[in-house]
Parts: sequence; C-alpha cells; structure tokens
Amino acid sequence: MESFLDLVRSRRSIRKYEPHAVTDQMLDQVFEAVRWSPSWANTQCWDIVVVRDPDVKKQLQETIAPKNPATAAITGAPVVLALAGRLTASGYYNNIASTTLGDWFLYDLGIATQSLCLAAHRMGLGTVIVGLFDHAGAGAILKIPPTHQLVALIPIGFPAKVGRAPERRPASDFVHREAFGR
Repeated sequence: MESFLDLVRSRRSIRKYEPHAVTDQMLDQVFEAVRWSPSWANTQCWDIVVVRDPDVKKQLQETIAPKNPATAAITGAPVVLALAGRLTASGYYNNIASTTLGDWFLYDLGIATQSLCLAAHRMGLGTVIVGLFDHAGAGAILKIPPTHQLVALIPIGFPAKVGRAPERRPASDFVHREAFGR
C-alpha cells in the first residue's frame, strides 16, 4: 500500500476520461471520505449533487469560462460532482460570524474536496477541480437553493491520460520559523 504522501504526490488533475462507468458503490466510497472530513465545529456544511445525465452535463459545460482547459471534462467524464456549501453555518456561533474571515464554508469545502479527490485517486479514478465557471448559471441548472453557494464542479472517472507533476516550490520557500520572513 502506498503512503499518504505518495498518494498526494501522485494525484493529478485529469481532463480526459475513459468511457467506463463509475458505479454508485465507487461514489459511496468517495462520499465516505467527504463524510469524515473535518469542518468548523463539525458543521459538515457541504452538499454534493451527482450529475450523470448527458443533457445536464452539456448545460453545465456551457457555464464554463471560455478557454478553461477543463471544459471538455464536464461532458467527457461519466459523472460530474457539484459541490455546494451551506452558508452561515461554518464559522458561525449563535448566527454570528466568529472570525474576521466570516463564513468558513470555502475552507471546509476545500478540505472536503481534497478528501474527495484523494479518495477517488486511491481507487484509480481521476478528478479535476473546476472553479472558473458561471456559478449562478450552473447553480440555477442544478437548482441550488439560496441557502447554499455552488463552489466547484468536479468531473470524475477513469483517467484516459495522466500528465506529469508540475514543478513545486520547496518547503523552504513557504515555511517561516517563529515569524514571517524567517
């Protein structure tokens, strides 16, 4: 079994998929990883819409920003997962934002997204996190309620092509000791 660090290092953004089906059982395993993701005060503010219908995927593809390299992945993947966050839950106590950062739903959805993508990768599935799209338009297609914000579309399927890792900054470039800049 590979180590966690090997799993993180080997995951790639996949934009081309094989035509093989992703089963509900596979998705359930991915969702179990999301379920156990940490969140502010255990709010678990995420909701996921599973999209398999080719017509709905085509409508979602039309909301993708021009020249986005993930455009074809929306219709090319057998499944698209739409992640939405429940507003005014994460980061709130007694209906009041608890920090200067306000609503923490993006932070919690980032953690859940990482869990989702790593669980999928561990199972041999590929994902790409798509954030550059018309959120309101896609939200309307998916009937996301006003209590939530659509954050990302994640095509998921068996990779047809896996690229190599992009260059990474060494930890010494972003780790500071005792104060910023040290």
